[in-house]
Amino acid sequence: MAAPAQPPSQVLQVDAARSHFGFEIRTRLGQRIEGVFPRFEGRVDVLPDGRHQVHLRMFSRYVEIPGKERYTAWMRGEEFFDSARYPVVEFDSRPYWPDPVHQGGVIEGQLILRGVSHPEVLKVEPAVCPRAGYDCDVVSRGTVQRGRYGMDSWQLALSDRVTFVLRARLHEAPKP
Repeated sequence: MAAPAQPPSQVLQVDAARSHFGFEIRTRLGQRIEGVFPRFEGRVDVLPDGRHQVHLRMFSRYVEIPGKERYTAWMRGEEFFDSARYPVVEFDSRPYWPDPVHQGGVIEGQLILRGVSHPEVLKVEPAVCPRAGYDCDVVSRGTVQRGRYGMDSWQLALSDRVTFVLRARLHEAPKP
């Protein structure tokens, strides 16, 4: 886990009721399979120097492929997320200036998936409103090669790429 060099001056919580964390994987025939993480946690630490650091936890034991029980069981099983052994997928960013949240850009960090850690990148789309995260979603995507994380079953049927799709909102700070 990437730890900030200094304690945060403010902690912003991801609003689980207004946010959506999911993923997409394509079959070799081009069909897109979309899944969701109904349970997740997230926060953004605002560091004293103005940089931000995001921390995300997605609980794989609750992952779903809506309307497809068999696919859901397979995604939770040993050949994919292996949620019995690895119930959490985590992403901890490096400290970054908040520009990507407004203008679009990348946020670098460390992904832990199935107990394996690799540096990965979230690509953030440009904001569609002035108060991104409050009045509109902060939308980001991160594509990983599942084979790097030991998810190498079904190579003939599924692409090696899994794209995580995050649409995040933050809790509004109470007004004094």
